[in-house]
Amino acid sequence: MICKAAIWPGYLKTKNNKMSKTDIKQHWDLIYHNKTPDQVSWTQEKPETSLKLIQDSGLSKTAKIIDIGGGDSKLVDYLLEEGYKNITVLDISAKSLDKARKRLGNKAGNVDWIVSNISTFKPDMVYDLWHDRAAFHFLTMKEQIERYQAISGNFVRDSLIIGTFSKNGPTKCSGLEISQYDEQELTKTFKNHFKIEDCFTTDHITPFNTIQNFQFCRFKKLK
Repeated sequence: MICKAAIWPGYLKTKNNKMSKTDIKQHWDLIYHNKTPDQVSWTQEKPETSLKLIQDSGLSKTAKIIDIGGGDSKLVDYLLEEGYKNITVLDISAKSLDKARKRLGNKAGNVDWIVSNISTFKPDMVYDLWHDRAAFHFLTMKEQIERYQAISGNFVRDSLIIGTFSKNGPTKCSGLEISQYDEQELTKTFKNHFKIEDCFTTDHITPFNTIQNFQFCRFKKLK
């Protein structure tokens, strides 16, 4: 099963058949430049699951929240609507963030926007809540995953929310390999810094009316 979006056969591959960091950025910028929200599989009109998990964390409206790989997701729109005051959206694609800012208009000034590859992200603050729907599963190399573990472990104060493709979900997305996870694997991945609070699978209906099965887990920081 493949996550349908923009597929670029053989696009920007290195001699080792792997994309460099620059290539990956160009890959995602091209997708967001050429595709509208109804042409990519990850689009949600309202991210109900993510919103509920954020609410379930029990944090105040002044909590520092970062959305990893947020792109032009509408999660930020609904967080602002619900009164959250300190929101950061990070994505490797500047074009995706430009789309989100344009959609929000004047409200965009109430959000911090960061263009960065998560593997090289160097936070300048500690976040109360770290949310990631469908970015973490693109990290397929051991060193990338270890870097992610270190960043989230050191720069998250309270809650970690991860949404990945499940064992019943797609094996590729946008022409890139992904890593599927289940509850046991996610728990093991983050056990050094976080304890599990809630875990479940859920179906996402894409704009093409296909089904993608996701694994979501909400973690609490170990004290």
